[in-house]
Amino acid sequence: MPPIQDHPLRYQLANELHARPFPTMSNPSTVIYLAIKQPQEAVHRDRSQDLAHLVALLDRHGVPHPKPGATHHSAQLGRHTLKWEQHTEFVSYTLYFDGISERPYDPADFDVFPSDWLSEAPGQRITSLMLRVLPRGEVADVRRALTDWFVPESLAVARVLDDSCVVAGDFRIDPAGHMRFAVFPNKETGAQRIGRVVQRLCEIETYRAMSMLGFSRARGLSPTIGALDTHLSEMMVEMTGDRMPAEQTLSQLLIVSAELEAMAAQAAFRFGATGAYDALVNQRIALLREARFEGYQTFAEFMLRRFEPAMRTVKSTEGRLATLADRARRAGELLRTRVDVERSAQNQALLESMDRRADMALRLQHTVEGLSVVAISYYAVSLASYALYPLAKVLDLSKGMMTAALTLPVVLLVWLAVRQIRKRLH
Repeated sequence: MPPIQDHPLRYQLANELHARPFPTMSNPSTVIYLAIKQPQEAVHRDRSQDLAHLVALLDRHGVPHPKPGATHHSAQLGRHTLKWEQHTEFVSYTLYFDGISERPYDPADFDVFPSDWLSEAPGQRITSLMLRVLPRGEVADVRRALTDWFVPESLAVARVLDDSCVVAGDFRIDPAGHMRFAVFPNKETGAQRIGRVVQRLCEIETYRAMSMLGFSRARGLSPTIGALDTHLSEMMVEMTGDRMPAEQTLSQLLIVSAELEAMAAQAAFRFGATGAYDALVNQRIALLREARFEGYQTFAEFMLRRFEPAMRTVKSTEGRLATLADRARRAGELLRTRVDVERSAQNQALLESMDRRADMALRLQHTVEGLSVVAISYYAVSLASYALYPLAKVLDLSKGMMTAALTLPVVLLVWLAVRQIRKRLH
């Protein structure tokens, strides 16, 4: 092939498709799983702390460290195989080894994670589980094991992947603090398929636990949303009944709207993440291709009865919060329009008052102008008289006659001059 320049990310993006292979597990084997999440701002956490915590575990066994900035890593810790993955909000540790302990779900198996190392974790446990992989055997043996290990009321069992395995779990936390799952593969089921089934079960439990964080947030917001809904309805009644000034109602409404917007902004990420995790849970269950086993409820049926109502509550709360915010926004717009109309009426009345005052000022101005013509004429007649007194002797006229003769022409000239000045000003 002729030489061609590769995109700088071509190999990195292609290798990302194969970066997280499914584990390969034998039959029988034991799986220990742990997921850790920081309680606040997990998305923006310092991810170097996750790597440092992993390195602390690796150093106890003297195994190589992951590459800087790695988001997944595999290592051999003695007889245990470790698979570490860093996700958006949490990190997961999967440890598995061949064989099973004599005591089912023995808490000592979890001691592979040292207690002091667990206490230094950069976060809190969101879930942990213990999973046993053992040969399927006869139906009676499987039923006996299910009765001994799980709570019958919430037990979910299914044949998966074309009846290659039987999987079971009750989604209850046992006295040791872990969830319990079991996988019963057929003799011909390969190690890779067992690993895929185990991986799916771990993902179902983890994403279920992460989804329930949204349910907790929704349940915590419900009382506040109810109180704001009642308060908003009361303000709408007051607004329609003119019981309070519009400006005061608008001020209270803006406070409610701001509080609703703040709540929606704070809960937006958690509700969005809950929807994504819910979709992942359903997707992982669908990938198992379940079939009913001996009349037990399947995982899909369990989720439909126990998990789906919680997710519907989250969606309902999200929709209720959005609807309430829209109501407050529309009420604010209506009230703002009402305030604008009232202010327009006030401005109209003010303009009319100003027009009346201007008319009165104009009339007063005309009056003043008439008086000013008289005053100016008086002084003008006086000055003209003084100037024409010598002429009065020549014409044999008295001063009074001369003044009387000058009065009308001077007044007319002054009036014409004032009128001409006013025209020029206008």
